[in-house]
Amino acid sequence: MEIGYQVSEAANGVEALQVIEASGNDIALVLADWNMPEMNGLDLLKRLRQKPELSSVVVVMVTTEAELGHMASALEAGANEYVMKPFTKEILKEKLEMIGMSLEGSV
Repeated sequence: MEIGYQVSEAANGVEALQVIEASGNDIALVLADWNMPEMNGLDLLKRLRQKPELSSVVVVMVTTEAELGHMASALEAGANEYVMKPFTKEILKEKLEMIGMSLEGSV
């Protein structure tokens, strides 16, 4: 999905945390899948929020979980937004605009 950002990918939550920590504050946005192996997205989010140098990274939780309890847990843990899969570029753009971010270029 082209959204105007340089993208880094990780195969699981542990790798995602390593990529984010190694970025040296160059990561502006994390799309964290709730159901990642090794460390799920909620645990990744909690780890990010515990680290002062990473606590301000914008995190959008991505999931197929429609349960309101999951959404509430993610938001309480510090997710900036929550998006259900499957989603489109337009939906992501709307979510990012809601939290004060924008996509470079047009959708």
